[in-house]
Amino acid sequence: MIQNILTGLNAKQKEAVEAIQGPVLIVAGPGSGKTRVITHRIAYLIKTWDIHPRRILAVTFTNKAAREMEDRLFGKGEKDSVTPLLSYSMRGQLTVGTFHAICARFLRIDGHHIGIDRNYTIYDDGDRLSLIKRALEQLMLDVKTHPPRPIQYAISEVKNKLLTPEDKASQSESYFDEVRQRVYEKYEQLLNDNNALDFDDLLMKTVQLFEAHPEVLAKYQSRYLHVMVDEFQDTNLVQYTLVKQLAGKHRNICVVGDPDQSIYSWRQADIRNILSFERDYTNVKTIYLEQNYRSSQTILEAADCIISANISRKEKALWTKNQQGAHITVAELYDEREEAQYLVSEVEKLISTKRYKLTNCAIMYRTNAQSRAIEEAFIRYGLPYRLVGATKFYDRREIRDILAYLKLVNNSADSIAFLRIVNVPPRGIGQKSIKELARVATDNEISLYEATRRLVAKNERTSLVKKFKVFLDIIDELMAKAKNTDAAGLIDLVLMNAGYKDYILTGEAGEDRLDNAMELRAVADDFADLGPEGSLAALLEGVALVSDVDNLDEKIDAVTLITLHKAKGLEFPIVFIAGMEEYLLPHIRSFDNAEQMEEERRLCYVGVTRAKERVYLVRALRRHMMGVSSSNEPSRFLDDIPEKLIGTPQQPKVHKGFLKAGDKVRHETFGDGIIVASFPAKDDQEITVAFKGGVGLKRMMASMANLERI
Repeated sequence: MIQNILTGLNAKQKEAVEAIQGPVLIVAGPGSGKTRVITHRIAYLIKTWDIHPRRILAVTFTNKAAREMEDRLFGKGEKDSVTPLLSYSMRGQLTVGTFHAICARFLRIDGHHIGIDRNYTIYDDGDRLSLIKRALEQLMLDVKTHPPRPIQYAISEVKNKLLTPEDKASQSESYFDEVRQRVYEKYEQLLNDNNALDFDDLLMKTVQLFEAHPEVLAKYQSRYLHVMVDEFQDTNLVQYTLVKQLAGKHRNICVVGDPDQSIYSWRQADIRNILSFERDYTNVKTIYLEQNYRSSQTILEAADCIISANISRKEKALWTKNQQGAHITVAELYDEREEAQYLVSEVEKLISTKRYKLTNCAIMYRTNAQSRAIEEAFIRYGLPYRLVGATKFYDRREIRDILAYLKLVNNSADSIAFLRIVNVPPRGIGQKSIKELARVATDNEISLYEATRRLVAKNERTSLVKKFKVFLDIIDELMAKAKNTDAAGLIDLVLMNAGYKDYILTGEAGEDRLDNAMELRAVADDFADLGPEGSLAALLEGVALVSDVDNLDEKIDAVTLITLHKAKGLEFPIVFIAGMEEYLLPHIRSFDNAEQMEEERRLCYVGVTRAKERVYLVRALRRHMMGVSSSNEPSRFLDDIPEKLIGTPQQPKVHKGFLKAGDKVRHETFGDGIIVASFPAKDDQEITVAFKGGVGLKRMMASMANLERI
């Protein structure tokens, strides 16, 4: 049996579903049921107005969203327990998908009009980077002077502005512009030689096809009587142009979105597309979905107070029939370690009530680097967590690479560390050469490091020997410096003298990866008082204890750790937002740009509105991240929330018996040391202390240790 299309919809949702003529703008607040409105609107067109599914185009931003939309409409087959809106036999007739998927389909069919072979290959991110490197080589441009990744980003930005190499040539103003222009031209030539298109081409070439061949555009305009676009606030120039082209004949275009949730300007998303929709289309019907089905009244009021300070938005009044709900919790802790311990402690309290599960809780933050302290706290408590959209801190490639350098310095027999870094950064040492080195090491029962020393000692002037000598010189220098340089200083040497900083900066997400490296350096800095050898050993052992954890089963009950950007579209009963401080949220990069500051405010708004029942806004009085210790003011967004909505602020845990990592202590038997790990254990604390004088690491209960702070 097929559902009644309008059953269960509120008045505004029904209005949005039934508005099928001409341009329609649906401003859908968070938790207002926009996905339900979109699917019911499509079903209404088909079932009530007898519009054939093939005459409807629905554009989403992810393949997952497209699949969910089709599942809601047509079900998942005969065994589906959920009653679908339409017959399953119609599935496949509706055009629903991402901009890229739909344009790829158009170009397979009609791309030959502009010289595109229908068997073209789509180049992914890695392919694009390789092709840019080839372009640089053919232009005899040094990849160190002209890193490929920034050039790739620049070319992508240009294509999303619909500028060809010829268009861009007239805009070159600087030397970098000139180099980028030359690489762009060569890159396009290589794409053509390989019968390939990159992701940006799929959209750009479709726009060019429609402009150059009006008869092709007319075919699609005639076919698609109705065009719908979800997440319209996230469209960029080329996507907006495509939508205008396809809806140009019938003008039955319906866009759904929320300017207050536009948080992707770094992907070229332009909030002006949704803000200017009513200007660009005459006789627009604008419908506001303002009833929220997700959050408590308190959460909605707090979110509204945060976002209302923005100028670039459309005013709406979110409301709910849900209960007033719990107050917003604002917690102030001493530093990021206590912040992390607080988060874990509060999660445990919530779980102990038996009302919530771990999976009901999400901890959100502005930058990936913030996850390190939080992850460590969860591991120490033994609580399962799931990191969304990122790799666990100590599993990140750059962290494992740097630690491999330190491990080899600490223990030259560590062949696993040797194999990881012998060609990182790339030194032209291939697998064949490494296998031959391994054979020599095995035959002579020596380490790979020692086998390298013997190879280089032969003083042969072959290309291979020179490459191994470069690596050996780096490790030998680190070993020599390790005698009087602590762990943090060795990380500096790896980054600079080993060329690792330049290496990661020229790769994908280079700045974020460097931030992570500096966060590791900050961890190492905590062991500085133990001296050169002591600090290195303590760091490596401490990290091993943290990272030696079995991979968590994705199906088990676990807390979600996620950046605010990744959290959009999700919902949880409990939301914690960590790092509610100036220069973090809002981020320091937004302070000299009013538009970026508004986006930071939208990011906070998105985080708060992910919550159903409770919101915790947490900050640290001091924060040590990426090698820098700072004392930041509370986030300005906290000041926007009225006191009546906030419970009694929770102050830092400062009492005589509380010991934390970094505290210097004295033991009557072991002498002076530094606490390297501290976490609650029932009514006590389990601490790990690194003592000087060769005593090493000792684990003990705080109540029994009789330690004196020094």
